[in-house]
Amino acid sequence: MTAEQVARAAREASNMLQTISSAQKSAVLRRIKEVLSERRGEIVEANRLDKEAAKKEVDAGKLSSSLFKRLDIEGNGGEKYATLLQGVDDVDRIADPIGQVTMARKLDDNLDLYRVVCPVGVCLVIFEARPEVVVNIACLAIKSGNAAILKGGKEATRTNQALAEAIQHAIATTETQEGQTKFPEKAVQVVSTRDEINGLLEMDRYVDIVIPRGSNSLVNYIKNNTRIPVLGHADGICSTYLDESADVKKAVHTVVDAKTSYPAACNSTETLLVHSAVVNTVFVEVARALLKAGVRLHADERSMAAIESAGIAQDASLASLVTKATDADFGHEYTDLDLAVRVVDSVDQAIDHINALGSKHTDAIITEDRKSAEWFMRRVDAAGVYWNASTRFADGFRYGFGTEIGVSTNKTHARGPAGLEGLTIYKYYMFGTGQGSTDYGVGEGKRGFLHKDIPLDDNVRNKFVL
Repeated sequence: MTAEQVARAAREASNMLQTISSAQKSAVLRRIKEVLSERRGEIVEANRLDKEAAKKEVDAGKLSSSLFKRLDIEGNGGEKYATLLQGVDDVDRIADPIGQVTMARKLDDNLDLYRVVCPVGVCLVIFEARPEVVVNIACLAIKSGNAAILKGGKEATRTNQALAEAIQHAIATTETQEGQTKFPEKAVQVVSTRDEINGLLEMDRYVDIVIPRGSNSLVNYIKNNTRIPVLGHADGICSTYLDESADVKKAVHTVVDAKTSYPAACNSTETLLVHSAVVNTVFVEVARALLKAGVRLHADERSMAAIESAGIAQDASLASLVTKATDADFGHEYTDLDLAVRVVDSVDQAIDHINALGSKHTDAIITEDRKSAEWFMRRVDAAGVYWNASTRFADGFRYGFGTEIGVSTNKTHARGPAGLEGLTIYKYYMFGTGQGSTDYGVGEGKRGFLHKDIPLDDNVRNKFVL
């Protein structure tokens, strides 16, 4: 199929999805989980072949190690695959937002206005590695009544294809009850070549939103080569700030988690800011724990002096993990066991650093001072601002969204980890009895508007839910 044929088929599927009931969506999701469970062996085998080929690319210097780490779909003891299956259930359990009324207003007698949640339409999702994205996006698109066109990285071609075939088989084999519209089989499509993507990026007539998930270069390429709205983020430069009242136990646990639990993730902390009042106390213990975990510290002059004074890196193996920071280290996304460290003299200096060099993703403050925490959370310009919690919580699954379409640093309809709401928008329904706009105004024979809000009880809120 050509790019235009793929896009047109997606638009036709999107139009059909407007009449699909919540029960049908749920039936398809349950069937997807069944087929993914049944085909687990062949999907994992496809993933093994992809990883085998990708490892050669890493060894040849043609693929980054961080991208390679994101390729695995099974995880330790099958944990990652189990989480993938759990994510399907989680999406199924979320209340269907489509058709829900978010505003109701009586403009006049027999003239009512409703704002109703509806799907965005056709979503083009382009991602690197992380083949589980095929399942995440497909399930969210189905639940929210959107058609999805998916393009994964070539390093995961076999895995993506195996997952896509499983999902398409599940859609095709879900029973349709009498009186129901058949679920469109083109609701989820997968394309495999860059030429197809370049063509799809021109299809603003059919495609409503592009969601890139991957490197800075990928996101910027998409933004620079399409007229279609783009939802996503280019960098994950997250910072954690140790305030002057930081609790040492909380600081050690949250910072080590934020850096080491999954260094390749976009919500991993890349910069540690330290108040000068705790550089020789709390920071030393945090640094000790980070070094023990194998983290390479790119330390500025004052943090380097604290490390040397405390003698925590005297062992040769640890000394090699501490280097002098350069300006380029700040505002850099490592996606590895590296952390830039800078000492500041106030919470405002920390905020200024983050707003100047961060990526508006997620930033955290470790402090026992509520006033400082709330000041930080109000002034830091990011999609997520945390108090005494790891930046790694910036995730749709952890937020209870079931899964996510991605993390958006945009200031549009979706920001931060975007779940179902990121794939919905709204339209206005108006019910009249033959009124014209010129019937209203000032003067003889003109009517005035009532503009009276209609209470959103359950009957009104679910008035248009199928």
